[in-house]
Amino acid sequence: MDKSIEPLPQTIMDTWKEILSGTLLLLGLVLSTGVFGQAASERATDKIPPTMGDDGLYKQTWFLDSFLELRDDLAEAKSEGKRFVIFWEQKGCPYCKRVHTVNLAIPEINRYVAEHFTVLQLNLWGDRQVTDFDGEVLAEKDLARKWGVVFTPTLHFLVEEHELKPGKSGRRQLAATMPGYFRPFHFMRMFEYVYDRHYDRLHFQEYVTETAKRMRAEGQEIDM
Repeated sequence: MDKSIEPLPQTIMDTWKEILSGTLLLLGLVLSTGVFGQAASERATDKIPPTMGDDGLYKQTWFLDSFLELRDDLAEAKSEGKRFVIFWEQKGCPYCKRVHTVNLAIPEINRYVAEHFTVLQLNLWGDRQVTDFDGEVLAEKDLARKWGVVFTPTLHFLVEEHELKPGKSGRRQLAATMPGYFRPFHFMRMFEYVYDRHYDRLHFQEYVTETAKRMRAEGQEIDM
């Protein structure tokens, strides 16, 4: 009895060739579009890199450089048709890094924030003197304590200038707060939520749900 292995029928060989060819084609598409179909705007070649400051904090080219008079900074934002937001960060903070190297590295998000917001970065442990909205002058680290900032990143979105309460600290002048790291989709929605004043009619999570539903209906793929 001949126990040699018979060759596979030609039809089976052809089928396996088609499977292998399709697999290689799919792999090529995955690699050419980024990891598992990652959007082009998020590919490394399209990302906007931050810089590193002498204080060990990541920087954006459009961060505000001011005398740290918060009322004046808010007025400047208004004069440019923007809203005012404070980024609280600290050296070595992994999620602060993600804000810059993931969220703000996406061109769409970077442009939107730069065009619609005046952004002041404050250091949770910093010693620079800041003048609060109530007139009190404090080091950054003391202002953080006064405002109840205990972790980073924390983003404080201030009310508009005409809504300021006389004699009140900035802690009492907030339109919204981002308490910690938000992934890109939610991060972008928060800035839209504040700039377009959706907080006048919706809680933030309601706005996120509403926006996600609309985008899906338009055929857009979203990563929440």
